Amino acid sequence: MREVVVVGAGPAGLRAAENACQAGAFVTLVDSSDELGGQFWRHLPAARAAADEHRLHHEWSVFQRLRASLDAHPHCRILTSADVWAIEPDVTAGAGLAVQVIAGAADDSGRLRLTLLPDALVLATGAHDRVLPFPGWDLPGVFSAGAAQALAKGERVAVGSRVLVAGAGPFLLPVAASLTQVGATVVGVHEAARPKQLARGWLQKSWQMVGFTGKLLELAEYAAGHVRHRIPYRTGSAVIAAHGTDAVEAVTVARLDEGWRPIAGTARRIAVDAVCIGHGFTPRLELPIAAGCAIGEDRYVTVDALQRTNVAEVYAAGEITGIGGMPLSAAEGAVAGLAAAGVTPPKALLAQRDRQRHFASRLAAAHAIRPGWRAWLTEDTLVCRCEEVTYSALHAPAAGRSRGLRSRKLTTRAGLGICQGRMCGRTVEDLLGEDQPLLGAMTTDRRPIAIPIKLGDLAAESTTDTAALEGTT
Repeated sequence: MREVVVVGAGPAGLRAAENACQAGAFVTLVDSSDELGGQFWRHLPAARAAADEHRLHHEWSVFQRLRASLDAHPHCRILTSADVWAIEPDVTAGAGLAVQVIAGAADDSGRLRLTLLPDALVLATGAHDRVLPFPGWDLPGVFSAGAAQALAKGERVAVGSRVLVAGAGPFLLPVAASLTQVGATVVGVHEAARPKQLARGWLQKSWQMVGFTGKLLELAEYAAGHVRHRIPYRTGSAVIAAHGTDAVEAVTVARLDEGWRPIAGTARRIAVDAVCIGHGFTPRLELPIAAGCAIGEDRYVTVDALQRTNVAEVYAAGEITGIGGMPLSAAEGAVAGLAAAGVTPPKALLAQRDRQRHFASRLAAAHAIRPGWRAWLTEDTLVCRCEEVTYSALHAPAAGRSRGLRSRKLTTRAGLGICQGRMCGRTVEDLLGEDQPLLGAMTTDRRPIAIPIKLGDLAAESTTDTAALEGTT
């Protein structure tokens, strides 16, 4: 029986695990959260579940079916509160990869260190928010859109009473909906893309959208919610500054031109006590890079028609291969799970996956970040919040003349803080390369140790004995 390890329990990982199990493999599903579902199905734990959970999640019944299926399957082992902190060559066998896992609550002492040696590995690690900096974005009360939604869906907490949502992409709509469901007043949703950019992405050859009726119905639902809660929706508009002393008290929004530069004379101030920002997503590439997977120029993991990477028996699915929403992630996960188990996916499933990729290409065209956002920055705007590196410091002569990312990071400290560049890394790369391209293939996503780990845990002996997992779920 083939042993398959799936990392990530969002839509892609759950479908990969289910399909691999059904194809006859023994599956270990690993996720850092204490609940399955990933970011898409982030929910309250079973001990305090909401009676109306289905109202807070799209396709909630799909998640319930997947969870029940995996819980009941005799060949599926689920590890929650378990982090993959490294992937490295399996030196004992001389081939394949060793997946290094540490299990247990993050603050516990004596966490279990486990080494998994699978026949096939499916990476479905997802993505996190990308937030473009602006003056005042370091103030308390400025949240990433994903964090605001996580608090709303996973804890039923509103980040503020009077909230503005801004950035780019359709994800802004469910964030606004989640905020209203927990009692916040959303004073507006501001989409940076202008109508022409949106039309080029979504309306070109519009008849091809007929196959995405589910997405259109979802959009109609969000639109109805906007009308019901009287939420203004502005295109070609962005937050270019946040204001306050100890917390956000107001934001400045401005109209943008086609390149996303603020149009003079259009700035206006809006009183808020929280602002949620999201300019799309950045794939979580630490583990794919550690495994040796090729990363394309678009900064996603390169895969073939069966979701195979360039590394033997390593597959990738979901938002690390491209941002396209839950249906694409789930379809890719299903393909990857079957292929990892040694079964050829049916043509109907491959066709379904390819249709969803078409939707993803439209999304990318409609909401792509334009370079004019740099005009929002002032000399003292923080670019790296952890290390308090300003825009001017990033380009100061003291930062050196090197065109290598590593040396520029070391001299400026940008991206070297506690988040290790997860919030600012892509922005730092863009800003450092705006005068002349950076040299080499180094990226801020390359982290040999993928997560923070205690030295005591790192020094502890690792085991490959599956008996140590008894009682771990």
